[in-house]
Amino acid sequence: MKKIILASASPRRKELLTTAGVEFEVLVSDADETVPDGTLPADAAMLTAEKKALAVAEKCGDALVIGADTIVVLDGRILGKPKDEADAKAMLRFLSGKEHKVITGVCLTDGVETKKFAQVSKVRFYDLTDEEIAAYVATKEPMDKAGSYGIQGKGCVLVESIEGDYFNIVGLPVAATVRAIKDFE
Repeated sequence: MKKIILASASPRRKELLTTAGVEFEVLVSDADETVPDGTLPADAAMLTAEKKALAVAEKCGDALVIGADTIVVLDGRILGKPKDEADAKAMLRFLSGKEHKVITGVCLTDGVETKKFAQVSKVRFYDLTDEEIAAYVATKEPMDKAGSYGIQGKGCVLVESIEGDYFNIVGLPVAATVRAIKDFE
């Protein structure tokens, strides 16, 4: 089995792969994560994941590198990580009472073969009051999360329902990723 490298600083992705029994090392990617305007959301997530994986693969010989990128999408608008607290509050107001998509793009590469896929889950938020939003943002939890919330943390109280892979919403569709890893064995 090839050495596996996760091209991500995400503690959530590290925890999910560890829980799944995958042995890996972490090497954070310094890839440019911008995508061309007009790129479809799933394509944007896969493109960013690919950029991360390929940037790390250049440094790692024949190791299997995993890159991932999670985005939140509502009404065709991609919601990344908030710039500041005001941006986080605006995103949460936008998501309030609505169903949105969480898309994680995953790319695996060993320098010879590259495999990409995107997983989509749906999340519906409760109608949120300004006070609930302010209290959540005050926890600082939203500041490094796509869409300004973490379903696995304090943000769980914002969520009315989900459809699809919970772990995808956390940041990595771990079952699909483990199956993709086996394709490289």
